[in-house]
Amino acid sequence: MMAKAFARKVYGVRFFGPLPVVVLLSSLLGACAGGPPPLPEPRPVVIRSGERLYADPERMAGVDTWFKAQRDNIVNDPTFMISAVPLDSVKYPWESLYLATDPQATDSATFSFPYGFEDARVVYEVYAHYRLMKESGRIAEFLPEGDTMQGFSFERAILARVADAWFLGRAVYEAAPYEPLEEILYANEAGYLDAMILTARGDEFEEEREAWVRENPDGLEQYREWFMATFSREPPGLEEKG
Repeated sequence: MMAKAFARKVYGVRFFGPLPVVVLLSSLLGACAGGPPPLPEPRPVVIRSGERLYADPERMAGVDTWFKAQRDNIVNDPTFMISAVPLDSVKYPWESLYLATDPQATDSATFSFPYGFEDARVVYEVYAHYRLMKESGRIAEFLPEGDTMQGFSFERAILARVADAWFLGRAVYEAAPYEPLEEILYANEAGYLDAMILTARGDEFEEEREAWVRENPDGLEQYREWFMATFSREPPGLEEKG
């Protein structure tokens, strides 16, 4: 089942059926040599508008390294829990996240997520994990300099990681498309991640949004035009404003 791919593949199991012979052979040779098997060659990521992204293999190898380490912690560390609550609607990673940190209880993160998108759910868990580790004082284990970041700078850093994780999933591991993560990925690659965050969450990062608008007087309209051309709808945060 394609929807169950991403969670399994990061541990060396092919997401979508048997590995090709050439990949099996390279994996065996890599294991015999004492090193990790090479990643499959990245494929172009394409969305409905026809926009394409091409992943650099070395970049994806670096993302794969930290992603697997983080997934290992999410799955195997007993000191916290991350869970998804079924939901019919689609939300961005930050929209339904609830964190609970208590010295007398197990730290936990809960988010809402629709059934049938297991590949994307794994990346939402990564976002939840970053937020939970920040709250519990362990962020430096998973994000270099994360303990020195606050507010918008931290949120931007972890959403860039989310974008990279989804790029890895789509380009290397054939993850099924999921619109909110496509938007974050494409915004990051096009240089519009700041614009996306500050447009979707302007009330949360009010000072940063005001500074960004001053420094980029045409930035909002440029971002809006790009988003409309890429996804055929208004950007998040502007839907009600038309």
